[in-house]
Amino acid sequence: MSKIKYFVQQSWLLIVSSFCFGLLLAIANAAWSPIIEQNRINKLNVLAGRLIPKAKDFVPLEELGVEIKVKLLKGEKKKVDVYKAVTGDECFGWTFNAVGPGFQDKIELIIAVDKDFKTIAGFDVLASNESPGTGDKIKEEDFRTQFKAKPAAKLEVIKSGEARDNKILAISGATISSEAVVKIINHYVKEVKEEMQRKGLIGNDKEQ
Repeated sequence: MSKIKYFVQQSWLLIVSSFCFGLLLAIANAAWSPIIEQNRINKLNVLAGRLIPKAKDFVPLEELGVEIKVKLLKGEKKKVDVYKAVTGDECFGWTFNAVGPGFQDKIELIIAVDKDFKTIAGFDVLASNESPGTGDKIKEEDFRTQFKAKPAAKLEVIKSGEARDNKILAISGATISSEAVVKIINHYVKEVKEEMQRKGLIGNDKEQ
């Protein structure tokens, strides 16, 4: 007991300081979390608007009473935020978030497809820490425009040649980052499409 008492006497200031610091962190997190989340939503809406410019509104499926859960790349199931891109009553497509491992860290994307899930309208990067000068080129328009109007089916990365049909030309010196983006898009497009077919939100034509 004497050792415990000695320890408390010698370290009380550290214990109190740690407690106060933890409390301040918790208060700051509670205060800033809604702002951070709102900024994230605002960024998502801006990017979604660029991918499907004909749409004026992006309605979360949750507001329509629909929840989409898909199997992630790691295997577990998780809810995916899916938005219906509309102008008035007309649907122009769908957007949804997707995340997966990159070369350095996880890559988070926003993916857009047409209303029937036949073609990819495009994608943009919500968050990425890929290597500056190489891997971070996944954010650049030259790479991203390759995906526009590609079939919403399995895409393939090539190291040389032309990005025709379902082929995507890898970024020079950043093949792993290129493959990571394609893998994420392939996985989520398939999973979200199948789940939305099960929910009756899009047709069940297997050729879609």
